[in-house]
Amino acid sequence: MALKLDSCVAQHIGDRKEQQDRAAVFPHGRHKGMLMAVLADGMGGHSGGAMAAEQVVLKARENFDSFAPSQETPHDLLRSVIEEAHVVIKLTRFTSEQDPHSTACVMMMNAGRADWAHCGDSRIYHYRNDRLVSCSKDHSLVGELMRQGKLDEEGAKSHPQRNLLLHCLGAQKEPVIDYGCAETLVDGDSFVLCSDGLWAYFSDEELGGVLAVYSARESAEILIKRARDRGRPGGDNVSLIVLKLVDVEARQKAEQGRLDAARRKLGTLSV
Repeated sequence: MALKLDSCVAQHIGDRKEQQDRAAVFPHGRHKGMLMAVLADGMGGHSGGAMAAEQVVLKARENFDSFAPSQETPHDLLRSVIEEAHVVIKLTRFTSEQDPHSTACVMMMNAGRADWAHCGDSRIYHYRNDRLVSCSKDHSLVGELMRQGKLDEEGAKSHPQRNLLLHCLGAQKEPVIDYGCAETLVDGDSFVLCSDGLWAYFSDEELGGVLAVYSARESAEILIKRARDRGRPGGDNVSLIVLKLVDVEARQKAEQGRLDAARRKLGTLSV
């Protein structure tokens, strides 16, 4: 089964004065079929957040470029990106007046599987058609309260400390990193990496419904438009990466089968 990747990276500044999110997708320079996606939501005053998020993307590119599958695992690579970006962000305090921090979502696809890691409250969703397979856990106060059963989804939306992170890159304590993987990718698998400026406005079901029907580009356009409509006039930066896997040959055969069946039915009716 040959899977084709349909991908899109999209951003909107929202109602903010500065875009402090960063997002990118790039292939490996030497290993065919190997891909990395990275998204970071920066925080820390004027230009500080943008600087922090940019460091996450730069470190992802650097470490991915030197990744050697025979010598290290995807887990090793993902951990190194987040931990080393954390150190670099902390060091920028000594050369600037900002207090930079960032979330991080990093995903690698290779050999029919996907591995990912995250820190903070930017999310990684995995859907199979319109069904949610998994979603990363927010490293936030509200996320922790929900996991403890002390807060429901409605309460989380209006909680006064809903933006308070418990873990992120650039803080004094070491970042907590959560990992996930999909060992076998199939036709209909979709992944979304996004900042809270997007996911805050959608249910899991609505996200899955859009992904199942539209292309990566169309999905990104629809989701950003809805996030902007729902977020005004105080909408945050919006960023997302959409990755959709499609078995083109299988879908073409299925479509041809449907057409053939329809022709046979019409032929029977005409008799």
